[in-house]
Amino acid sequence: MELFDLYDSERNKTGRTMERGTPIPTGHYRMVVHVCVFGSDGKMLIQRRQPFKRSWSGMWDLTVGGSAVSGDTSLSAAIRETSEEIGIKLVPDELRRILTIETTTGVFDDIYIVQKDLDETALTLQYEEVEQVKWADIDEIKSLVKDGGFIPYHESLIDLLFFMKDHDDARTAQDKTEI
Repeated sequence: MELFDLYDSERNKTGRTMERGTPIPTGHYRMVVHVCVFGSDGKMLIQRRQPFKRSWSGMWDLTVGGSAVSGDTSLSAAIRETSEEIGIKLVPDELRRILTIETTTGVFDDIYIVQKDLDETALTLQYEEVEQVKWADIDEIKSLVKDGGFIPYHESLIDLLFFMKDHDDARTAQDKTEI
């Protein structure tokens, strides 16, 4: 039995948990994480989900994704999921949280970026989750989304992920006003 901590709309733990497979109680949220690994060539490592997965089966996805289990922080969930799904041990300083998406289905989805060159053939893939991994550039990912082979993320999210891999800020210029 897998348990998830429940949060209020301000992202405070409520002290309540829910079991996997049960509906999220109204007014509550649970946490999921995604990790996007980018190589020095600017490509993202993507994974193909196993064809027997209940959701998004056989589709390509971001490098790593999963639920924070009870007791996890967002960061510890990102580190754990990366280790479980592709066999890479990350340390906290390697991850940069760039975005949190609050969904209408009661989920806080934290997205992290990691810059790391990996040999895709040397990764240990979690059989229950990941069928295959490969490196892909932005155009290939957008094409896979359009053709229905990738989880149907908004194109603007893919653009943002590729933008943020090279930027620490979403601004294009510094504020030059004086106070």
